[in-house]
Amino acid sequence: MKIAVARYPVGSPASFEDFAARQAEVLGQAAAAGARIAVLPEYLSLELAATLGQPIFSDLQASLAAIQQYRQRWLSLFGGLAAELDMHVVAGSFLLDTGNARFRNRCDWLTPQGQHLWQDKLQLTGFEKATGVIDPGDALKVFEVDGVRVGVAICYDSEFPLPVRRQYEAGARLLVVPSCTDTAAGATRVRIGCLARALENRMFVAQAVTAGLAEWSPALDVNTGEAAIYAPMDVGFPADGVMAQTTEGQLWAYADLDFAAFEASRRRAQVANDRDWAGQLQPALAHAVLSRAD
Repeated sequence: MKIAVARYPVGSPASFEDFAARQAEVLGQAAAAGARIAVLPEYLSLELAATLGQPIFSDLQASLAAIQQYRQRWLSLFGGLAAELDMHVVAGSFLLDTGNARFRNRCDWLTPQGQHLWQDKLQLTGFEKATGVIDPGDALKVFEVDGVRVGVAICYDSEFPLPVRRQYEAGARLLVVPSCTDTAAGATRVRIGCLARALENRMFVAQAVTAGLAEWSPALDVNTGEAAIYAPMDVGFPADGVMAQTTEGQLWAYADLDFAAFEASRRRAQVANDRDWAGQLQPALAHAVLSRAD
């Protein structure tokens, strides 16, 4: 299975039609390269605020409310492209109104067969909490895609090991991470989180990112980091865990994912964090005891 992850330069479309044309262009590139899954970044939906004029796009809460008018067109666009390109499209994230002007950061997964799958962000960043209108999700999911089980961890969620471990225990061998970070520190945290989740669980982790400057937007103003696909740092995989990564100016990074390689690497493992996970759960390690010198 070939996967593509985007380093997506944030734009300022003049209309939904402009936005749609660009998505068709960038996803068409991934499909032409043979990708079966293409991953777009977190907060992609906020690019649509640019179509609604300065009083809207300069105000985050106004933007969240206003982009709801595009929700069905968003699903139709990415669902149509998934079918047309015969490719799974992970459409970044959409800030979805769940009622009473409360929003969830939702990742939509559109399949070539016309299915719509989704995962809400579970852990909110300080920025998201400070908006006062974004709520965390309340369900952790795993999807079956072309015979492979996959999970989604939206940006900050990738930094928390236990929910991802539950996805692994439910059969996930690929974790998809749509992300958006505005500082080098934030980009590093998500990158390390992705590497750690790949190591702990012997799984592939695929991270998409936003890129460039969008000074018109209070949420997408500055964007940092590189898109990458990660693997366990063990026999049969890259020593640094990086299977592929974008460089400046590159839109997509690609990697061929061989899920059978996990079993082969486990048999010859230098270490096996996935297999040895239970060792840290023994009752004697549930609490640390202050030890005093004799």
